[in-house]
Amino acid sequence: MCDDLIPPSADMTERQWLDAKAAAGEAPAPGEAPGGTARLVGRRSLLGGAVAGAAALTVLPGATGFPAAAAGRAAVEKFPLPTAPNSAGEFAVLVTGDAGTGAEEQYAVAAAAREVCRAEGVQLAVGLGDNIYENGPESDDDSEFQEKFEAPNTGIDVPWLMVLGNHDCSGLIPGSGGDPSRGDREVAYARTSSRWYMPSRYYQVALPEGGAPLVEFFGIDSNPVASSVIQLDPYYHWDGPYMREQRAWLDGALSASRARWKIVLSHHPYLNNGKHGSAGSYDGFTFGDYTSGIHLKELYEEVVCGRADLIMSGHDHTLQILEPTVRTGGTRPVVCGAAAKSGDGTAHFTHPAAWQDFAARGFMLLRASAEALTLEAYTVDVAAGTAQLAHRVRTTVPVGEAGVRAGR
Repeated sequence: MCDDLIPPSADMTERQWLDAKAAAGEAPAPGEAPGGTARLVGRRSLLGGAVAGAAALTVLPGATGFPAAAAGRAAVEKFPLPTAPNSAGEFAVLVTGDAGTGAEEQYAVAAAAREVCRAEGVQLAVGLGDNIYENGPESDDDSEFQEKFEAPNTGIDVPWLMVLGNHDCSGLIPGSGGDPSRGDREVAYARTSSRWYMPSRYYQVALPEGGAPLVEFFGIDSNPVASSVIQLDPYYHWDGPYMREQRAWLDGALSASRARWKIVLSHHPYLNNGKHGSAGSYDGFTFGDYTSGIHLKELYEEVVCGRADLIMSGHDHTLQILEPTVRTGGTRPVVCGAAAKSGDGTAHFTHPAAWQDFAARGFMLLRASAEALTLEAYTVDVAAGTAQLAHRVRTTVPVGEAGVRAGR
């Protein structure tokens, strides 16, 4: 959600939220009429989600096809997924999150990352959501895709595995996650971008394909179970068809995977020492089916922990490499959401961490080889546009193998 946008109570609808603000005498937000009444203020409106229902595209969850609105435009040649490790025997992956502002800071981080990518033989990139601030694209050919993704990332010419963030699925309120259907526009955009890889709202990518992959990524959509407002479309209810289907897919995909290293990509974190907090108590809320993220916590703990080596997320505009613990089943939580915005400089919680920074902008580099899974955190000097390696962690035993050794 927006940094300064905290709901007055958990699990309100967006209309109730606006009405509560008006009753409390709060000033209306930009694009919101006095008395809490939403009004449209043009194509770039912060309330663009109000018309999403009529304009939304359709895509089958988990399917590999593209929405019909994109089918009329010619597909482009995609940057190919890597088929073999680089010269160092690794799959090297750039990891970014919460990048899509189009502002100077995003360009500075991308420029610094570009130099690291060239030096380190990066073959793939990851975008952990909030790809298009503040309220997601208005169509599958919105110019903001160019302004807030393509142009900043010029020269990082690899496939980008993208997942949906709360700002990509805004409803009436920017960043509320209240209209998940808007995310279909980002799925559709993948057809006409060489970089953007989002074949469906959730998906998996194995490197290399076939046989026993070295590393496999599982991109999930956390919005319906971590929105700051109630989902009104029954399809996207926390226990509706979409989340049941996604959960069953993720459970089956993790079980069936033969990859040495398994990595779940999501927008909302499992554990987090930044101000938004962890799943189950987001922004201090510990009740309700949505605002607290309690059902995302259940998904992580019942399906992911102890089966994936990493949970990589954004949402909090910080850089955190947390420690795997008994609670996480040996899975390491990672927060990487500082590719354009920065945190408040303060640790708000005390989950065990190998390293964390709550003020810097930056990115991470993931290296997967047969011997190890290595994660490197880089902080960026925005004025100079340069990156500094801040920390490195290396894991040599996959979480599944460690569990077997421990008798789990």
